[in-house]
Amino acid sequence: MHPITGRLTTVGDLQEQNLMRYFIPWICSAMMLSTAALADDTPPPDTRQQLRELYFDAARTGSTDRLGAFIEAHYDLDTRDESGYTALILAAYHGQTAAVEQLLAAGANPCSQDKRGNTALMGAIFKGEVSIAHRLLKADCATDERNNSGQTAAMYAALFQRKDILEALAAKGADLDARDDRGNDARSLGEGRFSSAPIR
Repeated sequence: MHPITGRLTTVGDLQEQNLMRYFIPWICSAMMLSTAALADDTPPPDTRQQLRELYFDAARTGSTDRLGAFIEAHYDLDTRDESGYTALILAAYHGQTAAVEQLLAAGANPCSQDKRGNTALMGAIFKGEVSIAHRLLKADCATDERNNSGQTAAMYAALFQRKDILEALAAKGADLDARDDRGNDARSLGEGRFSSAPIR
């Protein structure tokens, strides 16, 4: 129970308190840098939002020590930002191999999709992070998962000429004849032939 408010202390409160102890130096620095830009009557940023930003920044920059603090505090590893990105999606997109391994080992969902339906695997293929893509291929996710445009990981691999990834997807059972919303399939994309007109 909280000694002042008398409110029962939840597990979430304790997790947040532990994280705050670890991240106080970063939060203080961020607040000092932003003080000049804040009006006198503007309230300080929400603590939970600060933690979210620190979490996503740790994934983006590959800070495994900071990610470790979140993991130890049982933070929700599949928390999303405004674009629907999870820490794993960000780490994969930015080529942070160690962070990807750390998040996967801690139980982050490798199949999560952002607001456009893209997965960590799609992001890794797009950026040419081949080793990360191969690692994500080992996850138990639907091989032909589609984004909001009907595109699959195989289509990404074909379009960006990631031939070894495309072969690995095919070996895992990916449908290379599947078509997106514009009628493109992996085979045509791999040959540089694609349609920009949506199927009617």
